[in-house]
Amino acid sequence: MKFANKVHRFLIRVPSPMYLGIATLIFAASNSVTRKIVEIGESHAIDGRNPISLCNVLFVGNICALGLMSLIFYRDWQPHTLKALTRKDWMSLTITGILSGAIAPALIFTALGQTNITNIVLIGRIEPILTLVLGVWLLGSRVDFWASAGSLISLAGVIVTAFLGSSGQTMAMAGFHIGIGEIFVAIAAIIGAIATVIGKLQLQSIPLGIFTIYRNILGTVIFFLLANLLYGQNHFAEVLSPFLWRWMIVYAAVIVVTGQLCWLAGLKNATSTELNLASLFNPIAAIIMGYLILGEAPTLAQYLGGSLLSIGIILGFVGNLHQAKINRQLVNPSPGEAMEMTIGFRGL
Repeated sequence: MKFANKVHRFLIRVPSPMYLGIATLIFAASNSVTRKIVEIGESHAIDGRNPISLCNVLFVGNICALGLMSLIFYRDWQPHTLKALTRKDWMSLTITGILSGAIAPALIFTALGQTNITNIVLIGRIEPILTLVLGVWLLGSRVDFWASAGSLISLAGVIVTAFLGSSGQTMAMAGFHIGIGEIFVAIAAIIGAIATVIGKLQLQSIPLGIFTIYRNILGTVIFFLLANLLYGQNHFAEVLSPFLWRWMIVYAAVIVVTGQLCWLAGLKNATSTELNLASLFNPIAAIIMGYLILGEAPTLAQYLGGSLLSIGIILGFVGNLHQAKINRQLVNPSPGEAMEMTIGFRGL
C-alpha cells in the first residue's frame, strides 16, 4: 500500500511535457512497430500464411482498442442518450464511421506494405492541411497569416515527397511516377479530413463516446466484410492464432494503452504551446523511429520534402505561439476530447 502511494505521488509530480513527450514517441513509433511485427510474423508462417498480417493487426488491434475506449467512454452509452439520437444522427455516424473507421485505416495499413515509413509520415501531413482548408470553406473558420503560409509550404513538401520520393510499385501521373502506397496515404488523408469536418458539422450534439465506439465497431465489421470479399473467406484464418494475440496484447498495451494514458496525463495540465510542440515533434520522431527500428534512411527527396514540411509546421507553430502569448491557457480537455486530438497515427 505504501509503495502504491509512493508511485502515485511520483506520477503526480511528473511534468506534463514529459508525459506528452513519452506519448509522442510511442505514437511516432506505431507505424514502424506495426511493420516490424508483421516482419516477425513472416518468419513464423502458418501453412504459408503470415499470422501477423496487416489485416490481422488492424482487425485484432481494433478489438483491443475497443476495450480501452469502453473504459473511457462508457458513461456516454446511456439509454436516454441513445434514444435522443435522430435518424439523421445515425446516418451521419454511419458515414463518418465507414470513412474514418474502416476505409482510411485500411488504406494506411495497405500503404505500410507498399512504401516506406518516411513517405507515409510526410504525405500523411496533408490531412491537417486539408482539414484547415475545409474548415475555412465549410465552417467559416478564420486563419491567420502564419497558418496560411505554413499550410502552403507544408503542401509543397507533401507534393515533393509524393512525386520525387515514391517507392515500391508506381504508376504514371502527369508525367511523373508516383507510388501506389503514396496514393493510398493521400486518399486516406483526404478521407480523414472530410470525416473530421463532417463530424464538426453534423455530430456536435452527439456525445464523443458514442461516436468513437460506434466508429470502432462499425469500422471493424466493415473492414472484416470487405477483406473477406476482396481476399477470400480464408483471409482471417489465423486471426485466433496465439502467436498473433501474444504480440497484439503487447502492441495494445504499449501503443494503445500506455500511449493514450500518457497522452491523457500530459494534457491534464498542458498548455496549448506544449501541445503544439508535441504536434511539431511527432513527424520528426516518426522518421527517426523508422530509421532506428527498420533501418530506413531518408532519401534526398524525403529530406527536401521533410524540410519544407518542417518549415510549414514551424510557421504554424509561430502563429499559435503568438496566440498563446495573448491568452496562455491550459488545454485541459475531457478524456474524450483528448482521445480525438490530432497528432498523427496512434497505432489504431
